[in-house]
Formats: sequence, C-alpha cells, structure tokens
Amino acid sequence: MSRPAALPDPSHPLLPRCSFPAPGTRATLAVSGGADSSALALLAVAHGLDATLVHVDHGLRPASASEADVVARLAERLRCGFRSETVRVEPGPNLEARAREARYGVLPCDVMTAHTADDQAETMVLQLLRGAALTGLAGMRPGVRRPLLALRRDDTVALCQQFGVEVVHDPMNDDRRFTRVRVRHEVLPLLSDVAQREVIDLFGRQAALWRDDDELLETLAGALDPTDARALAA
Repeated sequence: MSRPAALPDPSHPLLPRCSFPAPGTRATLAVSGGADSSALALLAVAHGLDATLVHVDHGLRPASASEADVVARLAERLRCGFRSETVRVEPGPNLEARAREARYGVLPCDVMTAHTADDQAETMVLQLLRGAALTGLAGMRPGVRRPLLALRRDDTVALCQQFGVEVVHDPMNDDRRFTRVRVRHEVLPLLSDVAQREVIDLFGRQAALWRDDDELLETLAGALDPTDARALAA
C-alpha cells in the first residue's frame, strides 16, 4: 500500500534528531491534537513505526470531545490505529497534576509522548522552584518514550504547517493561573532576555550534565554494602 500523499518520509531532516525505536516497532502515541503530539504522529509514521494514536478527553472544556475527531482524522490520514479514552477530572487545586495522573492512568506504561526541549526547560524551572535535588533537576530522561525531546516547539509547529495538519489549540496553555504557563510565557522569555541568548537549549545541556552526575551517584551508591557502616561513612 502506497504512502499517503503530502506526508513526511524517512528522509525528513527532523528524524535524525528523534529517538524512535526501529522501524516496524508497535507504538502507542499520546496525541492531544496539538502541534507537538500531531508532529509526533507524523514523524513516527514517517520513521516506519506501527503506530496507534490515543486521545484522552479530560472533560474540562465543552469543546474537548470534538478534539478526538481531529486526532481520528489524522490517524485516518496516516493509516494508523486510533482510539479515544475519556477520564473525569474535577476542577479545583492541582488541576494539571490531577489531569496528568488521570491521563496516564488510561495509557500504557510504554506510551510515547511529545515532550520537546521547551517542555524540558519548563520542567527544570519548575523543579528549581520546588527545591528539587539532583534527580529532579536532571529533568525528563530522553529515550524512546520521549522521542522529540531534542526538538523545539517551533519545529513541531512548522512541521504541521508544512504538511497542512489541522491542530487543536488548548486555551489552558494560555491560562496564566497555571504555574507552567507562566514559566512558558513569562519566566523563560525573561531569562533569555536577561542572558541575551536562547536559554531553552542551555537548559537542555544542563539537564544532560546533571543527569550524568545523578547516574554516576546511583552507580556508586549501588556498589555500597548498606550493612557496612564504615563504607557508608566514607
């Protein structure tokens, strides 16, 4: 069966920056219909994955149910699987965290998500504000579950525009009652202005350094005998 017209192919320049598993691998993708997750679907299929797109409706907005139709149309265009899940998240404190917990509760443990380098930077700033230790400051781990972590949000938007993909805009991403949204729209642009340089990539490099340190400490700790008080003291 021939590939649908006007879709990225295995030679697309963004693919070498992604961390997908081998072509032919079965993969479940969390796709909200936004630019990041739609780009994830485009690139996964271009790479040759046997993909199933899963949309999760949190029921937080009147239009949220129709967004599953947008993802279903994308799945049809890509000739890959699709299913929709519905969860119930009541408005109130810690809405983002509760919505995330509910979402992952209906997704398989090896689901692929569309986190980008911008998400990584936001996460690291949030961890700093929480007073996180080294493991938290190391940010999200790269790998097949987050294959777009080296891409920028501008890359995903441009990809969707290039191939005429309909995308959903979630108004919650502009709601500055949420700390992550303020970090995205206020803190990171201010840091870039103060530094006179783009800080998103800088956070990515710093995360990699902290991740190396964290993994080294884990390795050293794993070699210790917890019953040897002298070794622990040393």
